[in-house]
Amino acid sequence: MGEVTHSRALLPALARIPGHVFWRASARVALLAGERLAPGVDLTAYAALRTVDGGDHARSQQEVADAVGVSRTTMVKVAGELLGAGLVSRARNPDDRRSYRLAPTPAGRAAARRWDADVDGLEEVLLEGLDADERSELRALLLELAAPVFGPDPAPVVVERVAVLLPRVHGWLHREFQALLEPVGIEPRHVGSLTALDALGPVSQGGLARAIGVSPAGAVAIVDELEERGLATRRPDPADRRTHVIHLAAGAPATLAEARRRGSAGAERVLGGLAPDRLERLLGLLRRVVTGTGGPGPVSPP
Repeated sequence: MGEVTHSRALLPALARIPGHVFWRASARVALLAGERLAPGVDLTAYAALRTVDGGDHARSQQEVADAVGVSRTTMVKVAGELLGAGLVSRARNPDDRRSYRLAPTPAGRAAARRWDADVDGLEEVLLEGLDADERSELRALLLELAAPVFGPDPAPVVVERVAVLLPRVHGWLHREFQALLEPVGIEPRHVGSLTALDALGPVSQGGLARAIGVSPAGAVAIVDELEERGLATRRPDPADRRTHVIHLAAGAPATLAEARRRGSAGAERVLGGLAPDRLERLLGLLRRVVTGTGGPGPVSPP
């Protein structure tokens, strides 16, 4: 959706959209990873390295990809990075000469142990508003929902760490909802922005950025895209001609209504792995991850 900010505000209208809640929680993982992980350390590479290092035999690249919930293309890239850094070795799979098996090097095992502490620190900050039982419940609900994302044997690093699990689940949901919205000509980030504009009325670009949780530059890019689609307009602020106020265009309500209809229908299918009460419990926990509040309710942007 755009570069995330430190804002913990969650607009009530957006708190009701599961995709936005998942995005904001996953974006907080990305923000904390940028702050707390060493340069060059990536959560996907960490998950892959931990998975390669966690068994008593070398794993094929596809087995690692399935266990950590990434695509074959992503796994090829990550494996290449780990190989280039000397953290894994790669050899032809004797059971299938078309594929490769990965094994950790001594440097890879040492790196995994170093990275454990950084990721554990990230996890602690991410979940600081949840007690031990709530953290366990959050992991269990995410895994239950995301059964289609992983193979039959998810990697322990995925099962044990929300910071690794949550972005994988969000990536899957984003792809599903993006496909649902394609006939409407918009993407999930546009739905969130239009929903915010519908709830707030005309608002400055800075106000929109705070409401949807992106940087000012990210909001500019989104408004550009909405203008190109004829869904929003920029107008000078009468009180400050240097500032632009964003308005919904005439055709935006119909587009937003169709997007919501498709999103609701898709949610029944994509999120149907959880009973409604369990899904709401999951969303309530994720809202607290976003806002850092002790209770389940969203807060309005400042």
